[in-house]
Amino acid sequence: MLLTINPDNPEGRKIKQVVESLQKGGIIIYPTDTVYGLGCDIFNPKAVEKICRLRGLKPEKAMLSFICEDISQVADYAYQIDNDVFKVLKKNLPGPFTFVLRANNTVPKLFKNRKRTIGIRIPENNIARTIVQELGRPILSISLKSDDEILQYFTDPTDIYDDFKKLVDIVIDGGVGNNNPSTVVDCTGDELEIIRQGSGILG
Repeated sequence: MLLTINPDNPEGRKIKQVVESLQKGGIIIYPTDTVYGLGCDIFNPKAVEKICRLRGLKPEKAMLSFICEDISQVADYAYQIDNDVFKVLKKNLPGPFTFVLRANNTVPKLFKNRKRTIGIRIPENNIARTIVQELGRPILSISLKSDDEILQYFTDPTDIYDDFKKLVDIVIDGGVGNNNPSTVVDCTGDELEIIRQGSGILG
């Protein structure tokens, strides 16, 4: 299903439709403030595994990320965020960043790689954050990469639907996406380390 949702004021009825699909183990493609992402309920292991298969990832080796509604929700899944890291999160989120943090025991086993870390996103995107808010827990966030030699990521929701309509339950059209992913920042060491420079410039 291709579902058009207003990016400025997401329609409640349509958000509920997406959330009901997620609650049943559905897989969605949704917009963020950077690139379109593949997502599901992080507490549905079958859905997580299906997405990993779609992207050719091994959950135990991949650094999986998920989207939170706000920083207080991040704290529910991260292990001891110190003051300096908290200040960085507060200054730069919502925004085009993925922050790598130590995972606590609330995080599903599938998400805990050998380093026991997770990637956290709070995108500056009303659709993604409203879905998480309505669901009441985070959703998986895996960038939707393209095989195109020029565009690294899918940007047009119609093209996405044509390619993925048989593989996912809902493709959300929230407008044309970006082709520049989030900036990935590792917060688990003594100093912050930028693993991938993307759209976000640390403030």
